[in-house]
Amino acid sequence: MNIKISRGILGGTVQMISSKSDAHRLFIGAALADMPTEMVLNGRSEDLEATILCLQALGADFLLQEKHLKVIPVAKKEDMAVMDCRESGSTLRFLLPVAAALGRSVLVEGKGRLPQRPIGILTELLREHGCVVSSDQLPLEMHGQLKGGTFSLPGNVSSQFITGLLFALPLLEEDSEIILTTEVESCGYIDMTLHTLKRFGIEVKEREKGFFIPGGQRYHSLGVMQADGDWSNAAFWLTAGAMGEAITCCGLQMDSPQGDKAILDILKQFGAKVEVAGETVTVSRGKLKGCVIDAAQIPDLVPILCIAAAAAEGKTEIRNASRLRIKESDRLTAMTDCLNRLGVPVEEKQDGLVIHGGKSTEQQGEIRIDSYGDHRIVMSAAVGAAMLGREVVIEGAEAVAKSYPAFFAEFIRLGGGADVL
Repeated sequence: MNIKISRGILGGTVQMISSKSDAHRLFIGAALADMPTEMVLNGRSEDLEATILCLQALGADFLLQEKHLKVIPVAKKEDMAVMDCRESGSTLRFLLPVAAALGRSVLVEGKGRLPQRPIGILTELLREHGCVVSSDQLPLEMHGQLKGGTFSLPGNVSSQFITGLLFALPLLEEDSEIILTTEVESCGYIDMTLHTLKRFGIEVKEREKGFFIPGGQRYHSLGVMQADGDWSNAAFWLTAGAMGEAITCCGLQMDSPQGDKAILDILKQFGAKVEVAGETVTVSRGKLKGCVIDAAQIPDLVPILCIAAAAAEGKTEIRNASRLRIKESDRLTAMTDCLNRLGVPVEEKQDGLVIHGGKSTEQQGEIRIDSYGDHRIVMSAAVGAAMLGREVVIEGAEAVAKSYPAFFAEFIRLGGGADVL
């Protein structure tokens, strides 16, 4: 699907969808629990559907009840489960260790860029602890029962590996320890996992360089649970508010463990005006100036921060962002291409970008931007085109369904022009 973005300044109020990151975790906890859980969600996405399908393959069930989902916990099965993770890295990396802890034989599949995304560190750990894994990339088969013990892995490759182990290891008879051999990046996502585990009654003891996980634990349902509002997707609207008319996002919890709520501090650093009242956040235009951004803990914010940098006077440096090269796309290259097409000077480095804002030039002829099949590139390009006053065709815009299917409906409602070609 190609979408033409016409010029238009965004402004208004948005009720935020439920956090994809939080919902993934709640689904898994509920599927492993001792009794059914009613999940309260505002919106779903392709990645969440992938997690639902894989948990169903493992023996759980999900029943739609009006606007809620009822999660029926995993029932023991002996047959081989087929887990289609689609394009969801979270689904794959969270549920591979869980399937191993359940002792299930699985065939794991995926599509798009997912088969190329690295999982070798995780599959090797599973082999070291009792599982037979046919490959270090998809498709793969896995057999055997995961055993507890010591799991050593780097903390700067993917927090999703750590999350998957944290969900799986409490189910084992033996105690386990996770030892992190490097500093942790994206630690906010691990904090989210620990928060979810605590809600389900799982004990994890944090240590200086890792975690101790007692074995023989059970997940306990609270009966009814609600996912937090999505700070990652709110970042697109809040950044637009910093560039044009004020935008208010509702349903965002300030005490949420989501690391991407850091968007507020970064927009303040750029010079935007930020107001918080309860679960409502409003961002309005300020005199934006370039700044230095350390992306180690907030990789998913980088694409939309590139758009903020394009509107800011002076130079913005984004550092410690090398992991963006192994996301749904190589996001450093994708955003370099996007900014160039929008007329914004940018230098691509191995682990970051240097963006020269306030200097964008009107491009001649039709501007076409490749989505690279990446939802965050699509949303960033749409906001950037509207706020920088460009008419742009985004190719492959259907990628937004991965995390935010209603994005373009909200975009139009807030004043943007978007037409399917």
